[in-house]
Amino acid sequence: MNENERHISIWSHFLKIVEQIVEPQKFATWFLPVRPVSIVDSTLTVEVPSDFFREYLEATYLDVIKKTLKRVIGSDAKLVYLVRTVRTQPAIAVPAAAGLAPVNREVSINVQPSPNPSPFVYPGLRKIQINPKLNPVYCFSNFIVGECNKMGYTAGTAISAAPGRTSFNPLFIFGGPGLGKTHLAQAIGIDIHEKFPELIVLYVNGNEFKTQYMDAVNVRNKLTDFLGFYKKIDVLIVDDIQDLQGPGTQTAFFNIFNHLHQTGKQLIFTSDRAPVELQNFEDRLLSRFKWGLSVELLHPDYATRLQMLKALCRREGVTIGQDVLEYLASNIKTNFRELEGAFLSVMAYATAMHAENSVELAARVTEKIISAPVKELTISAVQAAVCDYFNISSDELVSKSRKRQIVQARQIAMYLCRNLISNCSLSTIGAETGGKDHATVLHSCNMVSDLMATDRVFKKYVSDLESRLVPAEA
Repeated sequence: MNENERHISIWSHFLKIVEQIVEPQKFATWFLPVRPVSIVDSTLTVEVPSDFFREYLEATYLDVIKKTLKRVIGSDAKLVYLVRTVRTQPAIAVPAAAGLAPVNREVSINVQPSPNPSPFVYPGLRKIQINPKLNPVYCFSNFIVGECNKMGYTAGTAISAAPGRTSFNPLFIFGGPGLGKTHLAQAIGIDIHEKFPELIVLYVNGNEFKTQYMDAVNVRNKLTDFLGFYKKIDVLIVDDIQDLQGPGTQTAFFNIFNHLHQTGKQLIFTSDRAPVELQNFEDRLLSRFKWGLSVELLHPDYATRLQMLKALCRREGVTIGQDVLEYLASNIKTNFRELEGAFLSVMAYATAMHAENSVELAARVTEKIISAPVKELTISAVQAAVCDYFNISSDELVSKSRKRQIVQARQIAMYLCRNLISNCSLSTIGAETGGKDHATVLHSCNMVSDLMATDRVFKKYVSDLESRLVPAEA
């Protein structure tokens, strides 16, 4: 065998073995994209699409990979990953609004004519046009990629390349307001529409779906039309899915979800909280939200904020000094939406007043947005306050101790973190509290809520701590 081809032969042998172990769909998603690069002695180097891909591969299939490599190469087998660099985004190089909005192909809906008109189907017509409701501005070329959303971007591009055929089904995108959930979800839909124009793509928000359902149940034969309409969709994007409240709405959505998922259609959801934190949802629906991949979008870091501002300059065709951009990026830290709002406010004020863009102008225009900087409340600050209040050490707080006082303090700390720190996920709180999982954190928060309702002394503990911490957050 040619030595230059040895790594290819070894990887081919490796894949044949793994293919017999891993489910076909997951094998195609997680192993076929990997490319062998070289082998030196017993060390095989392979190329993977991204850091996220490598992390997921190791977290899920490390045992399979280890055993198979030892079988193919020998007991000294080692694997080295070479991460393929994710391409830099053009970042709003051209205003996408100038393009045409995506249009679905016509689709047949087979229903019996009804004396009552339906909002979805027009009796007597065999073909209807489904408006995908995708905004062309929300495309991938306008999506700023940073550490805060790289995982979501990687998953999104994988889905758009093979909708319904990856392990990311459903894709559940969650995070605080203005972090790009809607943009990412619609970008996936737009990219799928461009690559697979024969697929029917639909974007709908949770409130709109709920209203459609309520209208459908109040008129004879409308519910059948409603369900038939949604079961024709190939890629369903539901924004703000936390708004799907009501047993009837959730039952209808459950049936639609099952039909689409079982027939290989792609489902994408966005929410302001993680699946485990959704309230008033049926357990069977929550379990399905967790079937695929849940991705949290985080607050953008300084580099990503600055990148967005430069992209906005290109989109608007304006030149702004680096010092002004750096001032805005340094002071508007909350989310992309507020950052863009501050940028446009500065531009509008400079134009209206014929003033030169400067740091002084930016400070004057945005003073009500950024005001005086305050110390942001953190998990460590909450834990420090709890430890001081109960006179225990930080090591005791995050330990596995089951002493009543320690457990009580630990649960209160988790509760305060969840309620006082914005966009702080259960997983993050658990990781900072001795590596607890999200279920433990949720249980602790529920326990504190229950005790506050029945135990006055316990409620005073929580109230005292809140009064100490809230000023730091205000």
